[in-house]
Amino acid sequence: SFSLLLGTSLTLVSNHWLMAWMGLEINTLAIIPMMTYPNNMRNTESAIKYFLMQATASMIIMFAIIYNAWMTNQWTLFQVSNEWATTFMTLALAMKLGLAPFHFWVPEVTQGIPLTSGMILLTWQKIAPTSILYQISPSLNMNLLVMLAVSSTLLGGWGGLNQTHLRKILAYSSIAHMGWMTVIVLINPSLTILNLLIYIAATLAMFLCLNLTSTTKINALSNLWNKSTPMTITLMIILLSLGGLPPLTGFMPKWLILQELIVYNNIMTAMLLALSALLNLFFYMRIIYTSTLTMFPSNNSSKFQWFHTSPKPTSLIPSMTIISAMLLPLSPLV
Repeated sequence: SFSLLLGTSLTLVSNHWLMAWMGLEINTLAIIPMMTYPNNMRNTESAIKYFLMQATASMIIMFAIIYNAWMTNQWTLFQVSNEWATTFMTLALAMKLGLAPFHFWVPEVTQGIPLTSGMILLTWQKIAPTSILYQISPSLNMNLLVMLAVSSTLLGGWGGLNQTHLRKILAYSSIAHMGWMTVIVLINPSLTILNLLIYIAATLAMFLCLNLTSTTKINALSNLWNKSTPMTITLMIILLSLGGLPPLTGFMPKWLILQELIVYNNIMTAMLLALSALLNLFFYMRIIYTSTLTMFPSNNSSKFQWFHTSPKPTSLIPSMTIISAMLLPLSPLV
């Protein structure tokens, strides 16, 4: 845990490329022991896939750093003026974040590891690469970013349609959300940070609820009414927020990003992103349908059975739920 915190912090505060790269490496190596606990074949396979993908991305980043230093004689994080170095850096960060077409590892790795490790992988591990993308945003290629972002949102939506495992659905949701963050990083980087914070809050709340109820498949959700009615309602609200349905918090970043894209005359991009959001909303609604309109039969006919058997939530769940669902009134007006 300390190594994860150290790696991300090092990348966030670094002004030198080698220190930022070192932070990314510490981050990668710190999560692998978490992935392999408890030790079994599935966890080990996922950890190896993750390590190979991250190591490849790290080497491309190192190549881009050295090439940029050779061409510009600069090691400062903000000085990435060479076009080829910028392109390689963008593609490597796309691999680390799981953007399409480098997204194939995200669902497989997330499905093969425990819920706690999956939660860290889809939330905390996104902070360091996104911070680098944020800092080098003035020198990025707009066409490349739009291509990566639109393909991520579309593939993130299509990929989640035929999934029955909740971890894979959340992985495809992560791919789609990363696309939304990437498309706006050149126009308005502050919206990328806002989207990341809201996404992390919603995903944390979702994983904490699933971990508390030991739920990993869609068909297990129909039994949640008997286990914990409040938890079922919480899951439903968080899913609607992740889908970007007003008046929940998840609507805020989508609304602001589409507004910003239209102001800058990216009408086609905005339309594709809005349509891809419908795909995500469809498979979120399917989960809600399963968890609310179907119920396994129970021997106990009491409507308040959950009151006696419900697992006690941690203090994080209510606070994360409030952040991920009820902050729309705080949206900036301009």
